[in-house]
Amino acid sequence: MSTPEQEIEYRQFRFSPPSGATEIFLVRHGESAPARGDDPFDLVDGQADPDLAPDGRDHAQRVAARLAGERIDAIYVTTLRRTVQTAAPLAEKLGLTPVVEPDLREIHLGDWENGLFRKYTTDGHPIVDRLWAEQRWDVIPGAESDEAFGARLRGALTRIAAAHPDQRVAVFTHGGVIGEVFAQASRAVERFAFLGADNGSISHLVLHGDTWIVRRFNDTAHLATPLG
Repeated sequence: MSTPEQEIEYRQFRFSPPSGATEIFLVRHGESAPARGDDPFDLVDGQADPDLAPDGRDHAQRVAARLAGERIDAIYVTTLRRTVQTAAPLAEKLGLTPVVEPDLREIHLGDWENGLFRKYTTDGHPIVDRLWAEQRWDVIPGAESDEAFGARLRGALTRIAAAHPDQRVAVFTHGGVIGEVFAQASRAVERFAFLGADNGSISHLVLHGDTWIVRRFNDTAHLATPLG
């Protein structure tokens, strides 16, 4: 005959955000237009501001389909239009007006802005090798320092979390931003460990005070799912 103690079941722990925490879905913008030497991008505060490419617009629709049922309370975008364009389908579905957060813009690449980073990476410029060896953006002439970049991102996300306790927020941002944020959240030894988030990918953090909890990185399941 079993005792009351033997009848008690202890199930595995299921994560739930702490009271007052904010869930943040970091979405990398859809693929942007290719850089062409004879047709430079428009600039916003010295940073390249390309439109989405046709594939990027498809990414935006797929992100909207994926997040429409996630109880999103607010949407944030950066000053660069590729994030605004990626967020637009979800904003329309949810009836939300995106908030611009300038400090979540991409790392400023100094002398390598306006498509030159793409060109020099393809060409095998020696500074690219140094960038990966040292894992610092500011080996590029005139680029924003890694310390300034990291501080402005942390400040922006801290402000967003403070404004949205117990809520879910979609932040449409950039690959370098996601890489730095996850390096901070995971206390990664290698600063570039999380570079390479795919266009249209979704990464998920929980912010609770000074604690940043990683839930997932570079989720792209929706990019392979037929739109219905």
